[in-house]
Amino acid sequence: MSDPLSLAALADGTILSPFTRLRHLLDGVTPGHDRPLDLTLGEPRETMPPFVAAKIAEADALFAKYPPIRGSDDLRGAISDWIGRRFGLAGVMDPSSEILPCNGSREGLFYAAFPAAGRKAGQGRPAVLMCNPFYQAYLGGALASGAEPVFLDATEATGHLPDLDALEADTQLLSRTAALYLCSPANPQGAVASEAYIARALALARTYDFMLFFDECYSEIYGGAPPTGGLEVAAKTPERFRNLVVFNSLSKRSNLPGLRSGFCAGDATFLQMLFEVRNLVGPQMPGPTQHASAAVWAEEQHVTANRLAYAAKYDVADAVLGTRFGYRRPAGGFFLWLDTSGIGDDAYAALTLWKRFGVKVIPGSYLAQTGRDGTNPGAHYVRVALVHDVQTIREALERFVHVSA
Repeated sequence: MSDPLSLAALADGTILSPFTRLRHLLDGVTPGHDRPLDLTLGEPRETMPPFVAAKIAEADALFAKYPPIRGSDDLRGAISDWIGRRFGLAGVMDPSSEILPCNGSREGLFYAAFPAAGRKAGQGRPAVLMCNPFYQAYLGGALASGAEPVFLDATEATGHLPDLDALEADTQLLSRTAALYLCSPANPQGAVASEAYIARALALARTYDFMLFFDECYSEIYGGAPPTGGLEVAAKTPERFRNLVVFNSLSKRSNLPGLRSGFCAGDATFLQMLFEVRNLVGPQMPGPTQHASAAVWAEEQHVTANRLAYAAKYDVADAVLGTRFGYRRPAGGFFLWLDTSGIGDDAYAALTLWKRFGVKVIPGSYLAQTGRDGTNPGAHYVRVALVHDVQTIREALERFVHVSA
């Protein structure tokens, strides 16, 4: 078997996705209810904008042409306008150099590791830092680019975001860091980074000349104030967007995970490097998809309706869970991060929920990496995706509260 944190481990089955690990855990186990409920996949199921299909059909002639990998002027302009409205940056972004569309944020997050590691060429093996729990594309990008993945635990004690105090003290690590992946609102904990936190992370990136990759794909799902964005923090500095790239998509904002439409925005010099990488090996976004995406970024009514739908689901969680399992209504995103330590470890809790109550959830340790000290910040938690209708969410959580009985 290969090193568990090597590129070969991606190919030989040593590294498995959380969903594959869950299938292995539950293989052959009969759900304990005649109506099984799956709350594992973060796949939005609210209504997508009604005009998307018509917009794709409107531009179907573009299927006969190779699409521009930089994206159309209309798409980049629509993204720039959206950033302007959402983050108070009207007229600030340069759509021609500071925005690069991609096939969903996953593609951008993965490919970005290559030019980031390339910036550190000749300085020994670069390190790619990532919040832990983490999105699997971060790890894939680190390993595929030849970098060493380094996991920064995000626990209740650190506000469910990496501890920047501890990171700043490790100057040896920072000196060889190529990139730092952060996610806000965080998946799965729902924590939101403050303006001060983002500014500090960006200052570290500039001091040690690494890239701050800020994953904002849950930015439009929130209950109170809109989460602060990386671009709005960077725009207040003399260096503008240097050392920063943010990632977002239409998957969560607009309930369009199948459209595979997202963008990277920020540091123009870095985005030019990323463009060259994608121009060699990356797929273009189809022309009709670009046309439809521009229309979706320009429309906000469906986004507001989306937030209201998730608020209703969190109202149900408030009522059914109370303070059980350490529940607190998260600031953003659409996951519950529930502490099942009173039952046993997270895998046991997930197995029990399925076997006794027919509710499928993801063990938290499957979403995180175990450190050299043997601890895993996801251990004793399970992730619950609030993507079903309100009635289904209520039924699932009402079963859930009996798991310790």
